[in-house]
Amino acid sequence: MKIKLGHLAIVATSAIVLTGCVSLGNSSNPELISPVVAGAPAGFEKYYEQVVEFVNCGEGIFCADVQMPMNWDDPKSEPIVIATSYRQADKKDPLGFVLFNPGGPGASGYDWVLESSDFLGTKKLRENFNILGFDPRGVGRSSAVSCLTDAETDEFLYSVTGFELGSDEDLAFTRAAIKEFGAKCLEETGDLLAHVDTVSAAKDMDVLRAVLGQEKLNYLGYSYGSLLGTTYATLFPNRVGRFVLDGAIDPTVSDEEQSLFQIEAFEKTLMAFLEACEQYKDCPFTGFVQGDLETIREFFLELESKPLPTESGRELTIWAAVTGLIMPLYSESYWPYLATAFDMALNNGQGDVFMLLADQYNDRGEDGTYSTNVLAANYAISCLDSRSSTNIFSMRSQNSALLEAAPTLGRYWQFGALRCESWPFEIKQSPVSYKATGAPTILVVGTTGDPATPYAQAQALAGEILDDAFLLTYDGEGHTVYGQQVDCVDDVVDEFFTTAKLPSTDPYCQAP
Repeated sequence: MKIKLGHLAIVATSAIVLTGCVSLGNSSNPELISPVVAGAPAGFEKYYEQVVEFVNCGEGIFCADVQMPMNWDDPKSEPIVIATSYRQADKKDPLGFVLFNPGGPGASGYDWVLESSDFLGTKKLRENFNILGFDPRGVGRSSAVSCLTDAETDEFLYSVTGFELGSDEDLAFTRAAIKEFGAKCLEETGDLLAHVDTVSAAKDMDVLRAVLGQEKLNYLGYSYGSLLGTTYATLFPNRVGRFVLDGAIDPTVSDEEQSLFQIEAFEKTLMAFLEACEQYKDCPFTGFVQGDLETIREFFLELESKPLPTESGRELTIWAAVTGLIMPLYSESYWPYLATAFDMALNNGQGDVFMLLADQYNDRGEDGTYSTNVLAANYAISCLDSRSSTNIFSMRSQNSALLEAAPTLGRYWQFGALRCESWPFEIKQSPVSYKATGAPTILVVGTTGDPATPYAQAQALAGEILDDAFLLTYDGEGHTVYGQQVDCVDDVVDEFFTTAKLPSTDPYCQAP
């Protein structure tokens, strides 16, 4: 799940039915699939009836565009395109398809399959299932949201206002910048911008199920993908197959609560990094965590008015540094790079490694181009799904809570409600309940040290929200865990996907 930092063209055709073949297993001679049309909403049958032509787009990878209605409330609305790619199962007679979403909102499932097909899930999952990734509406290769040029994106993400953080002048400047951003999104994207919400994306998933010839949908969703999966299960409980939600989100918490829980978790992960830092050769810290946190706070405060130089000539601003800090907190494997970033910044006065980490988080290349539209998609989807109150008293109360929960990072989450204040479209209606009554058992995976989707949300989703769910706990650090060679987790998930069997109780898996 992409964090929500503080203030800071439709592709469509007229044809609906595409003829062709699709590969079901490990074969160079694809077989025809008959769509499962039963249960299609009235007026939308033509989308469920598509016979989609998948073409070879890599070794064992097949790609296709699938058409969807732009507006699920209007069968006559213009069609849009959802880009899909799938990796053939290693076995000749697979158990079907697993639909896969890597998170975001705004991350490309299409690219994950195309570029990392041999690292998706586990060997057992890849042997037994065709794994299909897709770009949800608004994302990547699908009918996508477009907003800023690369140069404008640089300015939006990395620049500072020149005013004291949180001052009236700073907030006025930020409001104007965000309003202009939304206006450019509308200008570049058009009507699609109003219809990239999570509920609409979940309805698209049911069309994908149908055109793949699946009576039930098997699904693997990481982070935001867990919210997408929970939403699908809520809308179509009787069509749920084997669902695994890793890095789970509690869909019932408010936007304010989500920001508060998230920043508190990131602060705790920062403390865990500092406790472990001495094992990294470049660590510049003392080992006294509270004193080291104070050092970081002072470093950030100075950056607000005095950016650090980099060899590229770009300056490391406070916003670049905060993003560069957040990025490696997602995974313990990146902590050595964070130690090096702090060493270069604190001891050498250079911001290069922090800038490199920020660029990686933002999908920015060395040449200044952005490889994805994740910024635009993240804003567009998030602002249609939920918003915080922009009442000044509510924002100041939220600011106080953020600072109390995260004394180091909370300062840079303040006034986050401004993010969606001037968005061109109103919030979409979410489900009243997410119980998914009637769905079979859903497997929820939670990591105790997850900074982006705190463990308590997995506990809530499995224990209180979904009618029938099983919680699998990983006692460790990092954001999501299945497929990362934690045998205890991988074995449970693999067994669930292949046989639907689960342990009698949560095995509470330990870090290796």
